[in-house]
Amino acid sequence: MATQSDAENQSSAVQHDSRLWTEDITLQYDDRIISQNLSVTIPHKSFTVIVGPNACGKSTLLRALSKLLKPTAGNVFLDGKDIAAYKSKEVARKLGLLPQSSTAPDGITAANLVAHGRYPHQNLVRQWTDADEAAVLSAMDVTNTTNLSNRFVDELSGGQRQRIWLAMVLAQETPVMLLDEPTTFLDIAHQIELLELFKDLNQQGNTLVAVLHDLNHAARYANHMIAMKDGQIAAQGDPREIVTEQLVEEVFGLRCTIMEDPVAKTPYIIPLGR
Repeated sequence: MATQSDAENQSSAVQHDSRLWTEDITLQYDDRIISQNLSVTIPHKSFTVIVGPNACGKSTLLRALSKLLKPTAGNVFLDGKDIAAYKSKEVARKLGLLPQSSTAPDGITAANLVAHGRYPHQNLVRQWTDADEAAVLSAMDVTNTTNLSNRFVDELSGGQRQRIWLAMVLAQETPVMLLDEPTTFLDIAHQIELLELFKDLNQQGNTLVAVLHDLNHAARYANHMIAMKDGQIAAQGDPREIVTEQLVEEVFGLRCTIMEDPVAKTPYIIPLGR
């Protein structure tokens, strides 16, 4: 029998037009509260970038959105249903996560690690198929990792490993992807290459949520930005509208001037000296 709380949650979910959102969640580790009464909506088919200073709650929010961290209060909704009600495999068919740091099993090749992304689509009846093979090959192609297929993951550079992990997430073929600092360890050329890939995926109808440290990359590629400070939302919306000198100083304590990016026509942050 459904409880009154269940009915209220479902009623709220039915009225919502986003695939992923939170309502009044409290997030904490042991006795340390990171965020309280936090409500966030990820617009459908958006490329949302979360920015903010270190230890402001960005990655913690991403963990809650992916069901890795259970709120001590409030709810996270995925496709109109409390995410806590889904089995982990069900979540993995809807939502892919690239965590901030990952550890691969010893002695596994890059291709075999990417193939792990197909696990949510398999069961006792449905084993490995041509569709699975095609998904793995496509994911490795778009991340430029095909040439690493037979290499052992623990022999790869940090940047190569990052691209292999991303390929695994892409092989899941989920409509929603959460990316925690996806450009970590990558040189500038590979950073832009991945951000352009995310832009393409978004234009193809995928919903992406990424934590980025580079404000100029965030302003250039996001069509929705969430700025966090001390576990709360300082501002959210189109970067062209919310990225101001006042916001950067308020959130990061950084005095700056903002110009227009001559290529993307987006805000470009230039820090001021002392």
